[in-house]
Amino acid sequence: MKLFKLTAITAAVLGSSVAMAANTVVVDNTQAGNDVVVVTDAQPVGYQYDQNAGVIANTTGALVGTGKTLFNTAVHPAAVSAEIGTLGYGANIAWGLNETTELTAGWNGMDFDGNKDLDASDSWINYGKVLGDGYGNYEGKLKYDFDFSNPYIGVNLRPWANNFTIGTGILVPDNKLKASLIADENSKGEATVSIDGQEYQVDEATIKAENKNKLAPYLTVGYRPNINQNWGVFGEIGAAYMGKLDAKVSNVSGTNTEGFEEAAKKEIEDDNIWYPIVKAGVTYRF
Repeated sequence: MKLFKLTAITAAVLGSSVAMAANTVVVDNTQAGNDVVVVTDAQPVGYQYDQNAGVIANTTGALVGTGKTLFNTAVHPAAVSAEIGTLGYGANIAWGLNETTELTAGWNGMDFDGNKDLDASDSWINYGKVLGDGYGNYEGKLKYDFDFSNPYIGVNLRPWANNFTIGTGILVPDNKLKASLIADENSKGEATVSIDGQEYQVDEATIKAENKNKLAPYLTVGYRPNINQNWGVFGEIGAAYMGKLDAKVSNVSGTNTEGFEEAAKKEIEDDNIWYPIVKAGVTYRF
């Protein structure tokens, strides 16, 4: 019987070593005169899970839980908004990180064209200081075509946990401007553009400009009151640093235009653009 007992115990040990988590073999001597080998489903003590000491299991659970939280946050945004302003019309989605911080991602843009009659008192051509101050006295017509696209990602902060907000983030500007100058019939040969003290009599010219910088930081302050539990409105003001522009001047004609292309291009490209941000919108909170 001793040989049978030793053989049974050895087999049990080997079996548990190979399987690592296999059934445990237990020798039961309680029955009189017989040695009985009983196979149970109990795990060896060395492999039983201790919920108070399971460091790896708990870490894994924390990571999985965090992943689920991030996933749930991503697919269940806190709010969506529609907006309109100096960057055009657009929309954004906001995810609440905590009670005073929201991560936002959105887009603003617009595409419009038209004609504008200019005269000596008309400064519309200087909108955004894109073309420069020297065009203010040009007598003629401006044909324009604007194409703005400004995706952005940022953070809205509520530093005092009320309706006052501070917004900051990054625009990805893709803004294009095309402007054509056409002098009035009675002003041909006399319609003047002045750049760095030099006057040019320009009958016609085509000027194109677009953002050189691929990223543009912005900062705004705003106010976001709630109308009811779900709906709210907001307004923001601020600015974005757009940086410099790339420009091209072509199709120039007139009586004194020598050097105009280079001078106009340099004037546009030398300016650093701080673009004003003014926007208003409506928000729906989930």
